[in-house]
Amino acid sequence: MQPVVASSDPRKIVHIDMDCFYAAIELRERPELVGRPVAVGGRPGGRGVLTTCNYEARAFGCRSAMPAFQALERCPQLVILPVRFELYRAESKRIRAIFHEFTELVEPLSLDEAYLDLSALNSSGAALAAEIRFRIREQTGLSASAGIGPNKMLAKIASDWRKPDGQFEVRAEEVDAFVRTLSVRKIWGVGGVTAERLAALGAETCGQLQDIDLAVLHRHFGKFGADLFELCRGIDRRVVNPARERKSASTEHTFRNDLPDVEAGLRELVPLVVELLDELRAKHGDRAVRSAFVKVKFADFHQTTAERRCLEGAPEVYKELLEEAWRRGGGKAVRLIGVGVRFASLGGRGAGEQLELFD
Repeated sequence: MQPVVASSDPRKIVHIDMDCFYAAIELRERPELVGRPVAVGGRPGGRGVLTTCNYEARAFGCRSAMPAFQALERCPQLVILPVRFELYRAESKRIRAIFHEFTELVEPLSLDEAYLDLSALNSSGAALAAEIRFRIREQTGLSASAGIGPNKMLAKIASDWRKPDGQFEVRAEEVDAFVRTLSVRKIWGVGGVTAERLAALGAETCGQLQDIDLAVLHRHFGKFGADLFELCRGIDRRVVNPARERKSASTEHTFRNDLPDVEAGLRELVPLVVELLDELRAKHGDRAVRSAFVKVKFADFHQTTAERRCLEGAPEVYKELLEEAWRRGGGKAVRLIGVGVRFASLGGRGAGEQLELFD
């Protein structure tokens, strides 16, 4: 397949997302478990949390980041297997080698998903995605889903449309109609709090968001307002960056009412750490942790970050970091709390030193 000079045609961005990656690998290695509900993660005795589940387990309500004991309550016949990150990393490497047969413009997001920019190739994005998925199955025995679109946001949204083992394309001429009915929660960068704030402005769909003036969005969301103005119209100018290395992962919450004291903050801390764990387990299970941090924004909009070097982000670490950050405010109320980790360089420690947040 020979690359050609890119034309002025819309970009061909493909988002490849492996289906239940860790569980699928384990089922391939243990075919006697096919058809049974299977999860990866947890520890003997129902301790720990799940990293991923197959679709049979999901039918019982099991999901990633769920405590293993709770998953077993929902599905007593659930088979829980230990994680084997060296195996998953090896499979991921094989899959990325397939990507590089098509383009050097590959941006991995985690072991099991990546963006590819195929704009320089003659074939259609849909045909290329189908060929990539075929080669993955042929060489690894695993299935992948794909989204094809003129930009990263639309390609990623589209990859969820036909899961598992399917693909969906959003063509350039279809973008306006496609995004109009999308929930604002599908927009890149929009989380639960932002979605609630948008709903308060009367925007629950991208079409409704398009009716809000740029000045209004800027007043409510600052610089992100300009991004929202474009993203809700299906405009995403981010490029596929092969050199991108995720440095950190975090989650945060802005409270409707300012938290008056650290005790109130500590009550809000656990769900934030659980949400962080969900992202780490789902997307960054192979990354070694260098440090944990807590960000606090006070009622007067000043903010501070407390950080500590550690290999594990235990709940006690985040509790101590929150107390440290809160003291810096001198008694001021708090409007936002964020928790996160910073990763060690990919050239540093290897897999096997995963973050364990809860027993």
